[in-house]
Amino acid sequence: MPWLIGTSGWQYRDWRGVLYPPGVPQRLWLEHYAEQFATVENNNAFYRLPSKETFEAWAERTPPGFVMAVKASRYLTHVRRLKDPAEPVSRLLGAAAGLGAKLGPILLQLPPTWKGEPALLDDALAEFRRAGPAGLRIAVEMRHASCWTDEMRQVLTDRGAAQAWTDRGESPMGPLWRTTDWGYLRLHEGAAQPWPRYRRDGLRAWTERLSASWPGQADVHVYFNNDPGGAAIYDAVAFAAIAREAGQTVTRTPAGVPLAAEG
Repeated sequence: MPWLIGTSGWQYRDWRGVLYPPGVPQRLWLEHYAEQFATVENNNAFYRLPSKETFEAWAERTPPGFVMAVKASRYLTHVRRLKDPAEPVSRLLGAAAGLGAKLGPILLQLPPTWKGEPALLDDALAEFRRAGPAGLRIAVEMRHASCWTDEMRQVLTDRGAAQAWTDRGESPMGPLWRTTDWGYLRLHEGAAQPWPRYRRDGLRAWTERLSASWPGQADVHVYFNNDPGGAAIYDAVAFAAIAREAGQTVTRTPAGVPLAAEG
């Protein structure tokens, strides 16, 4: 399987002139994005869970084979903090089912103040397994130092959930565990100019880490979350080129977009 490369969201006004030509209306941005990329991480669901009908419309507006990862509602992760997960998990999965075969991984981004509680994480992941379709993929982004324990790693492994690898400042945020046979990487902020772009050396380092942990043709989702100024677009294109040079198969990225900053 190829590495799936995309961005975290697609509706950013300052992407006009970078990804979206001036003449493309905002109502058609998803269609234009999906012509250029084969995957996206949908952040909208984190702030306000869309209806099943909205997810169905997104599925209809994108080409065959397109993959949409969905960031879980903050009601589950930040309000409930994974407690009593049955209702919010059911509501999330009921809505996201509108994507059909285009549903990618569900991302659980835990609050930076959420301290590692293996039992709570285990209950939430068990609920996804109980209520979700067969083969549903879950990635978990943990941000508090107390989460980096053997117990937490074992929960992810036992429940078949990926630890979402994350980057800020071109450095990993936490250990890089492999808990599944597929990977998930989120890149938040690079160290190049203009901010928040990535240096090519930083992107090469991530290519090497991913290749070492998932040799061969494993599924790896890579999403750039450094959206200001279109940085995510430039860096996704550069990362795809670097990954191809390293012998990896990657999904489509926009043609004609300059590569990321040197260094």
